[in-house]
Amino acid sequence: MSSDTPSTNLWLERSRLDGMMLAAVSYGGFFILTVQAAIALMQRPRHGGKIADNRLTLLAYVFITFVLGTIGFAGNAKYTQMIWIDLRDAPGGPSALIENEMNYSINVVAISCYLVMEWFMQALLLYRCFVIWNWARYVMVPMITLYIAMIAMGILVLIQSSAGAIFYDINTELAYLSLEVGLTVTYSVLVTSRLLSMRGLMKQIIREYDSSTYDTVVLMVVESAMAYIAYAIVFIVSFGMHSNVSNLCFLSISQVQGIAQLLIIIRVARGRAITSEQTRAIAAHTTMAFSATVSDEMEEINIEPTVGSEEGSVELYSGLEKAAETKEETA
Repeated sequence: MSSDTPSTNLWLERSRLDGMMLAAVSYGGFFILTVQAAIALMQRPRHGGKIADNRLTLLAYVFITFVLGTIGFAGNAKYTQMIWIDLRDAPGGPSALIENEMNYSINVVAISCYLVMEWFMQALLLYRCFVIWNWARYVMVPMITLYIAMIAMGILVLIQSSAGAIFYDINTELAYLSLEVGLTVTYSVLVTSRLLSMRGLMKQIIREYDSSTYDTVVLMVVESAMAYIAYAIVFIVSFGMHSNVSNLCFLSISQVQGIAQLLIIIRVARGRAITSEQTRAIAAHTTMAFSATVSDEMEEINIEPTVGSEEGSVELYSGLEKAAETKEETA
């Protein structure tokens, strides 16, 4: 390349190439965790419980997201080859190919796969949130509304991309990214607050209650979400400023989100989340802790003595909460 090439174009090309290398690294991690998740899900669950019932569903999720992520990565890798090898003599050179990447159908296919992959991942977050909140409508309605709005923005991004628009000039993409990150942040806050509330109630009822189960789940949610949120915020800010830094994040952000999801699935499959055995222990200790009056109140609100799933643990918590409130009112 000639020495009089503008430095801004060189920075654009470097950021695009560096972003592709980061994408390759993140895809490698995504591939390894996909294999580990599939193996963990195909093995016999250590504690039984809900993971056994949802095993096939989670395997289908892992397979679908991996296929979509692989197609997207392959499309980006192929276009990277086209930029500097196949089409290097194109008018404007590599810089023009990078700026006008949506003129090539291979990039439209890649971004379409990544968007659908992200929709699947957000749907899994919604399911976890709804289970923890016992399918409460005041939680489901706003979360589903945000999810539908996110999909709508994604469809608009695909329409504009298919029309050959310059990707970094598509303002709808900024709205889509903001909604996606907002949904993830909302999920993290809702789930964390609910679990901490459950832990507080159990400690209130049983002074010597071991809260390590809830602490582990809260830590798992925060760890998996914060890495993606921080990465996405950098991308959103740089994208909004039309900075080439966004090229460093753009090609790998979906894999980073996929890695965060797979870490949770692996931990759950290996028995590092709330299990049926632990919830049965909670129920047993709770029964011993309550007096006969509270036990009668628990029977009135139909709390089962044993629980065998994550949903059962949430229902137990709801029942204990009602029983505790009733006890305070009668005291």
